[in-house]
Amino acid sequence: MQGLNIAQAWLLSPAAWSQFALLLLAFLLARFITKRLRPKLRVWLTPPEGAARIFDKARVFLRQFLPLTMPLLAFAFTALGEQATRTIFDSGAVIALGKGLFLFLAVRALVRDILADGFLKLLGKFVLLPMAALYAIGLLGPVMARLEAVIVPLGNLSFSLLDLIRFVVIGGVIFWLGRWSNDQSATLIERQAEMRPATRQLAVKTAEIAIFGAAFLVFMNIMGIPLTSLAVLTGAIGVGLGFGLQKIASNFISGVILLLEGQATVGDFVELDGGEAGTIIKMTARAVILETYDGRWIVVPNEDFIITRVVNYSDSGSANRYEAAFSVSYNTDINTVPAIVEAAVATHADVLDAPYPPDCELRGFGDSGIDFAVEFWVNGIDDGANKYTSDVLFLIWNALKAHDIEIPFPQRVVEIKGGLPDAGSRD
Repeated sequence: MQGLNIAQAWLLSPAAWSQFALLLLAFLLARFITKRLRPKLRVWLTPPEGAARIFDKARVFLRQFLPLTMPLLAFAFTALGEQATRTIFDSGAVIALGKGLFLFLAVRALVRDILADGFLKLLGKFVLLPMAALYAIGLLGPVMARLEAVIVPLGNLSFSLLDLIRFVVIGGVIFWLGRWSNDQSATLIERQAEMRPATRQLAVKTAEIAIFGAAFLVFMNIMGIPLTSLAVLTGAIGVGLGFGLQKIASNFISGVILLLEGQATVGDFVELDGGEAGTIIKMTARAVILETYDGRWIVVPNEDFIITRVVNYSDSGSANRYEAAFSVSYNTDINTVPAIVEAAVATHADVLDAPYPPDCELRGFGDSGIDFAVEFWVNGIDDGANKYTSDVLFLIWNALKAHDIEIPFPQRVVEIKGGLPDAGSRD
């Protein structure tokens, strides 16, 4: 009956009809301006292809808000109309309802068409949209007052249901901003090619700790929670670190030491005493992740890199030595072999002249041939994508064949005592 009386009063009131007219005018004017303005804004907010300046990225960011143009313009025009009707008729309930409706349409377009992040879309669907709907029908204030009156007891603490909702929403938004800022800072740091990989990793971890630490302090300040109230909690955490979290603390400190020293960093091929070997693809606060050449990932605690012996095959500025063994026939003039093989191996693009050029050495006199080995240096690991030893063996084969040098194979002489039996004999 109350709603029916309000509707009847609106239909019979000149002030209400004028407000309806202003609502329609605001809608048509916003639609007309949007139709003319949006194409020009889209062209201006679209940067040239391949542009990557900060200003161009800002234009792209603003372009995604173009769907809000019409409802926001209608909301602004309606707000002006509300001021006029309240001044002239001392009434504005109808136009206030329309203003709230336009705001609800703007929030709905924001949640449906613009927000892409899962957390923000969830927040918009279950917080922003209900708040906009309540604002549109004029119930936002009473609902918030009711939530404020509902007290939730928690031991010696008590808080209202509105404070709980505010706690969840503000905390989620602040830590989402922290995560986004951390991703942006990590991307920026990783682009600094002049920095050593270990320094980049340390900078990323430092920025992450600083950003989330600042987010926590801002959150506590906004919610009005004094840091002194966390004294008991921090004391419990200290006890936990001393007992149950001892290994985690040890691995965290070991990770910081690894990043500071830079003895092992992302991209290095390492081998530990325990037999773990692979390329470092990621260094976290707790462990180092190795990837083997057969595609397996090995998670090694940071502490193992501090307390055990680690062989780093990819240390900056160092090369690795390998050797390829081969044999030649006893009919060969072995004095000519070293020069032929060294010249052939030196033609490989990845074989280095420093610290030492290819060196062919006589190793021994075997059963079937004379044993040689050629030592060579390369920048890299002879596994995975690299086939240094295989390439060198191909070069040795072709060089020896080109000089008519025979590569022997095992031969055996079998002597049958008493000669072969007669063909007609059975025994």
